[in-house]
This record gives sequence, structure tokens and C-alpha cells, in this order.
Amino acid sequence: MKNEMQALLYPEYGKLTIATQPVPSIASDEVLLRVGACGICGSELESFASRSERRKPPLIMGHEFSGTVAEVGKEVKHFREGMRVVSNSLVSCGACSSCLRGETNLCVRRQIFGMHRGGAFAEYVNVPARCLIPMSDHVSFETACLSEPLANGVHMVGLTNHLHLNQMLVFGAGPIGLMAQLAFQALRNVPVIVSDIKDERLAVAKKLGAVHTINSAKENIEESIAAITAGDGLDLVVDAVGMEQTNRLGLKLLRPGGTMVMIGLHQNSQPYHSYDIILPEKKIIGSYACKDDEMKTALDLITDGRVDVTSWIDYFPLSEGATVFAGLVSKEKDWIKTVLTM
Repeated sequence: MKNEMQALLYPEYGKLTIATQPVPSIASDEVLLRVGACGICGSELESFASRSERRKPPLIMGHEFSGTVAEVGKEVKHFREGMRVVSNSLVSCGACSSCLRGETNLCVRRQIFGMHRGGAFAEYVNVPARCLIPMSDHVSFETACLSEPLANGVHMVGLTNHLHLNQMLVFGAGPIGLMAQLAFQALRNVPVIVSDIKDERLAVAKKLGAVHTINSAKENIEESIAAITAGDGLDLVVDAVGMEQTNRLGLKLLRPGGTMVMIGLHQNSQPYHSYDIILPEKKIIGSYACKDDEMKTALDLITDGRVDVTSWIDYFPLSEGATVFAGLVSKEKDWIKTVLTM
């Protein structure tokens, strides 16, 4: 086993560089994973651009990953060297009240790869074995690593499974918005409307099965939704943008009794008047990350080919990671979703 590895290091605010780093050691309940591929998440771009204290350098980021088990800790029972796996982005403690309720994504002591512990923009990462899910030999690492963002969509489906859905809207045709669209189409067979301000992204949403697309920079979205729903309003809105404007507008577009799921974190806004929620009995649900069973569902959807998580993705080697980040943060490049390969 090598003692050193190449990694995309975040050494200080405003800087990313390819650097030689020590291969992480593993605890008795962990495996050492040779990373195959790792997706770049919008939360990482936002943290880097805003110099957020949620991700403090020096740090190796990266939490959407797959790879091959290279070494196993002495207490690990169900994984062996050579197994191909995907990992949850979140390490739960398994003992707090949230974990005992099965809400592992809400663990009070949760750790996120690339935030609270070393991440997977590197050749190797150490991973608690309980985070891992075996993957088929027939699925590429580049595809399987997208199980984690897709599982965020699966989680939103789970939060709203009790709702009767005829029409729903997704704000934002970025990665999480498109993953929400794919999950609701595959698991609930519900017609999905997608809104964004970029025609190129809306074209992808349309290709992936959106029944209507609305460019909110060019069209009056309230009038468009009124026409599509015959004035009734929407059963469900997923806000994958997270701006005050989309928070407020999403609530307004709901029918009485409708529900909005908020997952976008662009702004920490306060856009509501309580009467606008109480009198029409509308509901707002927060959505955060995913649970292991939802990761498994997402991986199954990808393995079975029921969702398209390949045609709209751009892939780059780890060595180009700093350049890719720069292009995304500066918005000089309009890649929707990027994956680094090792």
C-alpha cells in the first residue's frame, strides 16, 4: 500500500491545488477506499466561493463517491478487499435519539465527508464500513457516485409519499433539481414541471421527461402555472434553489392544502407571513441529505437504467479539479454536474 496519494487540497480560503498527501489510516470499523469517482456538489462550490466556515481549510472536500475497497479494519465483517461500493455522504453515530428513530440523516453527531472529516477528492479515503453499499460490476464508478445526489431526490419522495400528486413543480434545473425530477418521475410517476432561468438547463429537464418547462426570466411563472393547472395551483413545489424569491413564490403557487419541500440552501431567508400558511393550510417541509435505504434505492434506479444520470454529466480527471472548480465558481462554464475521476 502506498503511503502517499494525490488529492485536490483546499489548503486555505480561495485556493485549491493538487497536492501530495498522506494516505489516511483506518480505524478498526473502517475501510480504506480507493476512490473511483467523486461528484462535485453545489454546496462545495458555495462554501468555496463564500469562504464559508462550514468547510474550513485545510481540507480535502468531496462527498459523492464510489470506489474499491483497498483495506479493511479488523472489526469489519461484510466487506473485503476488491469489493466495489458507493458511500453515503454522511456518517451517523447510530446511538443518538435521531438514529434510534431511523432518522440517521438527522444524527446530532453526524459527520459529512469533506466537511467534518477528509473527503474523496483524492485517490484514497477512509470510510466507516456502515456507510457503504455494494454495487454491481456492471455499473461504472462514474455513474454510481451519483447515487448520493439522486438519493436526495429519493428522500424528498419519501417525505411526500403520503400526498396525492397530480401536478408538481421543481424550482431549479441544477443537479439537485434534476435529481428530484428523476426521482419523482421514477418512483411516483407524477408529471413534473421544471422552472429555471437558463434555456440550456430547461432543455435537459425536458429531455429527462419534464411535462412543461418555464423560463422564469422570460415568462410570468404565476400565469404559466395558472394556465397549466386551470387555476387550481400545484400539489407540490420542490425548491431546489433556496432564494427568498423562490421560497415566497413556491408557497404562492401551491393550491390550498399544498406542500412545499425546501432543499436549496442559497439564502437563509425569512420570506413568509404566517397567515399565508395558516389560512390556506399549506405545508412546508425541510429536506436534508438521505438515509442508507434511500441510497440503496437510488443505486438500484441507476443500476436498472430507470433514470438517466449520464447524458447530462461532464467528467474530468482529478488533476483538472482546481480548473474545474474555477470554471464553475466563476460561472464561465455552464456544466450542470461535474464528476472527478481518479
